[in-house]
Amino acid sequence: RKSVMRLATVRLSHHLHLFKSASVVFVLPMDFRKCLHVKARGEVYPGSETQRFPVPDEKVDWAVPWADYKPVNYTAPSLFRRPPWADPPYSDEGELDTPLKFNYLDGGVDRTSHIVSYNVVNGFPRNPCGRTGLRGRGLLGRWGPNHAADPIVTRWKREAGKTMTHSHSGKPVLQFVAIRRRDNEEWAIPGGMIDPGEKVSVTLRREFGEEALNSLQLPEAERQEMKLLINSLFQAGEMVFKGYVDDPRNTDNAWIETVAMNFHDEQGDSVGKLNLQAGDDAGAVKWMDINQRQKLYASHTTLIHQVAQMRNAHW
Repeated sequence: RKSVMRLATVRLSHHLHLFKSASVVFVLPMDFRKCLHVKARGEVYPGSETQRFPVPDEKVDWAVPWADYKPVNYTAPSLFRRPPWADPPYSDEGELDTPLKFNYLDGGVDRTSHIVSYNVVNGFPRNPCGRTGLRGRGLLGRWGPNHAADPIVTRWKREAGKTMTHSHSGKPVLQFVAIRRRDNEEWAIPGGMIDPGEKVSVTLRREFGEEALNSLQLPEAERQEMKLLINSLFQAGEMVFKGYVDDPRNTDNAWIETVAMNFHDEQGDSVGKLNLQAGDDAGAVKWMDINQRQKLYASHTTLIHQVAQMRNAHW
């Protein structure tokens, strides 16, 4: 199985996509119609015993005819209780009191994709990156794109006040704030879903505070101090990625897209000195050295690698 995931912010074209930030230029040969998700085709769907219909690499693309493709339909039982943050369940769009406006801003819910105008087949949005072996929504609240935000907070690793360099590469060692997820014990970037009508910048601050600093449990005075430090650091973020995420929760009809931003504490005297405390969905939190041996949740290793390149750090 191919392990390369061709995931990026792209237009439907056969041209090279040029991604620029303040410190790096990426030239990525990304034809979105050839993107290949891997973790979204895992054998067993997370949080369940439901097995996906096996999808080989050559059958991922919807353009490839496959009459025998019969994926199981699975939506987590909790979603049938209609939590306020989720879309209503339906098996036929005629069951809906108000049709969902796919590919549009639907009230406060953004149903547009960062990458492409996706197809809607028989009333259901179709994953633009191809077959996953599972219909329905799985664990995801929204049909179609589920928008997330991932704050990648970094600092240089220091000892006795000096930045440490790696003995082999000779490059400085970068650290990022990592959380260990409660649901699967994997290390990840702290992040979460964007609430309806919420700006990405607000989500980035909120998720970092809740997951990495346990802001919900802090005394008021400490919470205000933390808020000032976060606001200061988060004024100078750099775009790392905007697009489709190869996430194990994705299905044929629901998928995750994210905006990942890097917030770098160059001197280590802002967020870099805060006391990290796991909160919300995090089981643990720490400053983690960035290197190629790190195995992180979903596509997070790819995002961290891009940050290391942006900062010319050891990998």
